[in-house]
Amino acid sequence: MLHPFEYRIYQDIIREALPVAGIHLLVGVSGGADSMALLHVLAALRDALPCTLVAAYIDHGLRPDETPAEWACVREAASRLGIDSVRMTADVCSVAAADGLSLEHAAREARYRAFAELAGQWSTDMLAVAHTADDQAEEILLRLFRGSGGKGLAGMRPRSDRLIRPLLGVRKQEVLAYLADKGVGYCHDSSNDDRRFLRNRIRLDLLPLLESEYDPGIRSALLKTAANLGEDEDLLASLLAGQWEAVVDPPPVDSGESPARRLDRAAFRRLHPALQRRLLERLLWELGVPARYRQILLLLAAAGTGRTGSELHLSRGLRVVVQRDHLIFSFPCGQGPWRGRLIGG
Repeated sequence: MLHPFEYRIYQDIIREALPVAGIHLLVGVSGGADSMALLHVLAALRDALPCTLVAAYIDHGLRPDETPAEWACVREAASRLGIDSVRMTADVCSVAAADGLSLEHAAREARYRAFAELAGQWSTDMLAVAHTADDQAEEILLRLFRGSGGKGLAGMRPRSDRLIRPLLGVRKQEVLAYLADKGVGYCHDSSNDDRRFLRNRIRLDLLPLLESEYDPGIRSALLKTAANLGEDEDLLASLLAGQWEAVVDPPPVDSGESPARRLDRAAFRRLHPALQRRLLERLLWELGVPARYRQILLLLAAAGTGRTGSELHLSRGLRVVVQRDHLIFSFPCGQGPWRGRLIGG
């Protein structure tokens, strides 16, 4: 018989149409409370939603005194549940140095790269991670501070491509109550107490202050705002899908610059500004380049009033040449940083 919490997650999975039944699922398990709850819930749902699970633990190499106990916790829990487990080390410091990222951002990048590698090794179909509603509230505030637009403030989605978040609709206190009822142990990540990281200051200081001094329902309000914006984003995404092929097309076969994409400037200018920003964001992500706000602004200007023959030097070796009718996106020297111009000034 399912625990009430397990049945709650089962209902959420069905309502959000999350792909679980009949697939091979990689589960990110850090040994912390949220991910241990996710592992046990998915294991309990294998009769209702038949699937094969693999518990994946990523060692970031940042807390050598704690990671052995975490991996032991994950491995032993997976063994008791009849689930395969795997450990992989991610070189966070190298990622931070190579990409110019903060340690926090680099850890996330390295973690998901490791998950992608493990998905290939184990031939899994989807990745499940244990973000909760509390994580969602923190993420919305974090994105607000970073100047995100509507898409960012819509927060995390229950499904993003090959990633699912089955616990996104539940609070942390519900997770802890479930673990206590089931007698499931978990580990505490000391980096979650480090106030050098903005996310931790939001969780430990700002949200409690907002709840005590301004509005005890601030978390619910943030989640409602994200849900409303998410519905708006779904509409904009469908509108963009209908315009994509009219604006972005493959490059000419005979181009000597080996362009990766070509954008029609006139068709682009006819789009609503909201769709223009989203199209550029999607294009950059498809090219494997971070869709940073400053780069999107530069591209908007280039598409609108850019001088023919000028070019933009974006991250990871991406070059954008302004032609009279098009913007040409290319990696003339491969995906990596380099200096120099493609054409004469």
